[in-house]
Amino acid sequence: MPVLRSLLFSILLWGGAQAATTAAPPVPGAPLSAPEQGRGTQALDVLGVRSYLLVPGRCPAGGCALVVVSHPRAQDAARMLRSTGVPALTGALLQAQFAVLLSGDGGPTTWGSPDALAEVAQAHLEATGRFRWNGRTYALGLSMGGLMALRSALPGSPYAVSGVALIDGWSDLRGAWGSAMSRREEINAAYSRTSAPGPDLDPLQQAYLAPMLPLFVAASPDDTTVPARSNGERLFTLAQPELSEYVALTGPHLGANRFNAEMARRLTSFFQRLEQGVTARRR
Repeated sequence: MPVLRSLLFSILLWGGAQAATTAAPPVPGAPLSAPEQGRGTQALDVLGVRSYLLVPGRCPAGGCALVVVSHPRAQDAARMLRSTGVPALTGALLQAQFAVLLSGDGGPTTWGSPDALAEVAQAHLEATGRFRWNGRTYALGLSMGGLMALRSALPGSPYAVSGVALIDGWSDLRGAWGSAMSRREEINAAYSRTSAPGPDLDPLQQAYLAPMLPLFVAASPDDTTVPARSNGERLFTLAQPELSEYVALTGPHLGANRFNAEMARRLTSFFQRLEQGVTARRR
């Protein structure tokens, strides 16, 4: 299936805290029903997987940057759209004149695979043609979505990403593979493998070989699903110092304090700093 996805693309151009083998807990309050499209929300379908583009009321003369949001394990873009948690973050981004792409990530358990990234790239291409885009893209990954967000910012990505934010995000693919049999089976399927992914497929290992990135990392030592020490803390050692931010959280995986007004403010300020840096360099 990943090979077929890759071929079709070329033709067209979270784990819960309660047990290591369960899917990610729903983003707070997320019902399972399909979302109704609202004003400024556009559905994008790529190879049967739906994403949603959220566009601010108006973009400035120079256009809006795009933030691509990657979902937790066993979830999808519709669940993020209808949740009571994620809109606290995306609403702040929209208020700050960022467009937001709630990404389907190629499916519910693609674990940031290169083939899934190719599908996200097609959604990105379609999305950036639907609003006044300024040419810059940022990535936000929640839980499993951290792998997709990080991979999209590494050399060889089909679209350029200028900064990455992870909230309780996986970055260590090989660690995820070894953490539970259910994750191992999903990763093997997503990567068309029967053994552990090599360092060449692990976003964290590849980040060691890449230029330092502007990173926003929020993680908690209380998280028993995604270990902070081997994921967020380890990744942050590779962060570009003057632009990056580490937020030490408390509480369980994807708890409510990940989706409150303070987190929304800090996350939005991170992306605004990156945008202001581009403006300053142009003067």
